[in-house]
Amino acid sequence: LMVRRALAARERKQTRLRQFGVAGIVGESLPMRLCLLQMFEAAQTDTSVLISGETGTGKELVVRAVHRNSRRAQGPFVVVDCGAISPTLIESELFGNIRGAFTGAAQSRQGLVRQADGGTLFLDEVGELSLDQQKVFLRVLQERSFRPLGAAEEIGSDFRVVAATNRDLDN
Repeated sequence: LMVRRALAARERKQTRLRQFGVAGIVGESLPMRLCLLQMFEAAQTDTSVLISGETGTGKELVVRAVHRNSRRAQGPFVVVDCGAISPTLIESELFGNIRGAFTGAAQSRQGLVRQADGGTLFLDEVGELSLDQQKVFLRVLQERSFRPLGAAEEIGSDFRVVAATNRDLDN
């Protein structure tokens, strides 16, 4: 009975894995199958995920597959290019602003964090953020709330964070 249950559980897992949408990802090797299994498991949770690997290995394909197969698949997929964010504009880009918050703010603008509400916030090349830029992210990642520039009150945003980097973040 125990063996039959284990085999049935394995078959259910294999069936779900075959149905897992992996558009653009190719490979049949054991390491690739293990990677697909980890992607599948990550997609079934709402936990933050970090994808690391060398440039050109398909990290963004993995992130998109995790999003497409998650419960947030119908929500937005918002990309934050961490390597291209200007240190002086990071708060405006992420949190948005209200009209008149600073010179040139002729209209209110929704930030990337608010745009990701109900979906996935993809922090591409997160290893490129300076320590000061990381501090800006800290509260919003912990509390899932932020204050647009010039606003008096905080706004909540329900998003999942998936990050990718080609750097070794342990060092």
